[in-house]
Amino acid sequence: MVQRKAPQRKAPDAGIFARRLLAWYDRARRDLPWRAAPGGAGDPYRVWLSEIMLQQTTVATVGPYFMRFLARWPDVHALAAAPLDTVLTEWAGLGYYARARNLKKCAETVSRDLGGRFPDTEAGLAALPGIGPYTAAAVAAIAFDRPATVVDGNVERVIARIFAVTDPMPASKPALREKARGLTPSSRPGDYAQAMMDLGATICRPRTPLCSSCPVAGDCAARQLGIAPELPRRAAKKARPVRRAVAWLGDDGKGAIVLRRRAESGLLGGMWEVPSSDWQEELDPEPMVPVAAGWETAGMVVHVFTHFRLEMEVRRARLKRGDAARFGSQARWVGGAELGDYALPSLMKKVIKAGA
Repeated sequence: MVQRKAPQRKAPDAGIFARRLLAWYDRARRDLPWRAAPGGAGDPYRVWLSEIMLQQTTVATVGPYFMRFLARWPDVHALAAAPLDTVLTEWAGLGYYARARNLKKCAETVSRDLGGRFPDTEAGLAALPGIGPYTAAAVAAIAFDRPATVVDGNVERVIARIFAVTDPMPASKPALREKARGLTPSSRPGDYAQAMMDLGATICRPRTPLCSSCPVAGDCAARQLGIAPELPRRAAKKARPVRRAVAWLGDDGKGAIVLRRRAESGLLGGMWEVPSSDWQEELDPEPMVPVAAGWETAGMVVHVFTHFRLEMEVRRARLKRGDAARFGSQARWVGGAELGDYALPSLMKKVIKAGA
């Protein structure tokens, strides 16, 4: 296919671009529970909580979680005082559990060291646990109306099309951020940031952009070239590697199973698990059995993480009450009615279901 280059043209007038986008946002904005009315600054706690939840997660998924968190912990002091296990249990299903651990650490820092007040600058926010450049910019803009440049996946797509950036992602990210910075207004930057997100989510969609409904279509070089659906381009993905393991689902014959808490650091850190062998590329044909028992294969679970695919064989056996200690000091018996009190990642819920 012959690659067409964008015509030589001036960048959009930033002031006109922002006015058109904000006029559209004022009449077509999404109604989201963490948002303030147009022209008003958002509550820092609600904005921060929603932005942490929205990382790598859709708005539709986050909504119910956000409302449950807010009902249970209405302010940062309440969240700071909550037990970590309780927070992780409420988080279960959102994935990327390091976010939940950092959420708790950040709440503790703001409550203890800052009197419950979030910093109102990007630099101050970025110094807090779990807050990176994107989240710092989003909270600064949306909660404090700072003229910060907020660039998520939706915004990258909009900018790539507006400027017809054909260099593939992720190498083009710095250029997209710089172009986004040139369009960020000093007036209503919080509304502008949310407008850009909404535009990407509802109009400038990945495969089927609704160009005829776009408030800034006249500024879009990709539309003029007829290549909007192709952008942003992405470098070819590497094949996702596969890891394999065995899960040891031990039960006492009375409805209780053995669970073990994972180490605080690393994948699924601090969560509870059905004890398993190491997750490795090649499964040992005879993995070390923690407890001598009549282990029988009960099923197979496949779970896809961001960077690898896990294939886990589930083996089940009847154990004695004293056998739990053989799985380590963090292991214990948990009855079926108690499972809801433990922070179980979706992978382990699959394992328990497969072994039922």
